Amino acid sequence: MLDACAELVDEVGYEGLTTTLLAERAEVAIGSVYQFFPDKRAIVQALTLRTMESYLQRLDERFSADDLTYWWDGVDAAIDEYISMHRTIPGFRTLHFGDVVDLHLLDEQRDNNGVIADQLARVLTERFGLAGVPDLRFHLEVAVEAADALIKLAFRRRPEGDERVLVEAKALIREYLHRQVDARTEVAQQS
Repeated sequence: MLDACAELVDEVGYEGLTTTLLAERAEVAIGSVYQFFPDKRAIVQALTLRTMESYLQRLDERFSADDLTYWWDGVDAAIDEYISMHRTIPGFRTLHFGDVVDLHLLDEQRDNNGVIADQLARVLTERFGLAGVPDLRFHLEVAVEAADALIKLAFRRRPEGDERVLVEAKALIREYLHRQVDARTEVAQQS
């Protein structure tokens, strides 16, 4: 059902998605849809959670590779995976991580991009030892918001993503985080 939901979201958008359409596409009885999901929001939430798990798994695989030497390689990998998902994962270009449906779809207390920032802080800290960076989570949240907006712009401009915008997005995020992470780390080490 989630695969059918992803396909339909690409075709008709979130507003056009109905449980009836989903049942027809998934080739199941409407009662089967309601057995697992009370409404279309719940279906999209389940799809979004699956997508988030896939994103984190893809990041873990990239972070496990030996070719990531510095923390900014990890940031680039996170951005690259986000772009790749726009290009390859059905439904992702429309739903992203659920912000189209609800800014708090992933967590009632934090907005969706805040959840992403938390996860990035976790993996960057684990892989690159950034635990001592003051306000790391805050800076990652700012970076995630900026990257999200610019990547959406790139995919509005061109279906495959405007490469010029994507390159600029990565440069902007890297420079911002460099100022926040490396500069503050250097100051802390000098103290």
